Amino acid sequence: MERTEAYNKLVELKNIDLRKLADKYGITVFKGDKKNKGWAGQVIERYLGLPLNSSQSPNFGSWELKTISLKRLKDNSLTIKETMAITMIDPVNVSNTEFEKSHLLLKMRKILILSRIWESKLEPSSIVFGVHTFDIDNKEIYEQVKKDYELVRNTILNYGFESLTGKMGVFIQPRTKGIGHGSISRAFYARVPFLKKIILGND
Repeated sequence: MERTEAYNKLVELKNIDLRKLADKYGITVFKGDKKNKGWAGQVIERYLGLPLNSSQSPNFGSWELKTISLKRLKDNSLTIKETMAITMIDPVNVSNTEFEKSHLLLKMRKILILSRIWESKLEPSSIVFGVHTFDIDNKEIYEQVKKDYELVRNTILNYGFESLTGKMGVFIQPRTKGIGHGSISRAFYARVPFLKKIILGND
């Protein structure tokens, strides 16, 4: 499926409650007290015609599909709830690969992001806020993402993979990803201020 086709289809979900679609498609949101953290993304995949319980993430070839959450502030305005995972960090691959040939750049060249409104931990409803396209063609953004990548790469080369910390990076940060606080896996994440520029148009 081409990104334009997916975009046009996802735009039709604006102001639609994803919880109701989850019920329609048989997507489990809660199993007992345990929440299926990826339920919203699974709803979107099913809506676009992908099979349920796919063992692999959706692969659209030339573009990436992401889902992020927004939350309301006390003044009822919306802000980005959390960072967005982009791709895992393979220390060997990152060490040996310049940014221009990196997996990070490949993942960020063309992205389609669906934003949803997070109400509470109980997820009583989740209204689709909008659909956003991102292409890393802005020179300022490109150069900063490149600097963030090179910081991670140089840290791995000079100090080791374990020296990576979420405090690094302006737009993109390296953070632990996985089950439990003892996880040693790390991934590239888009920081909240960066997502605000993309989703909310905030500088």
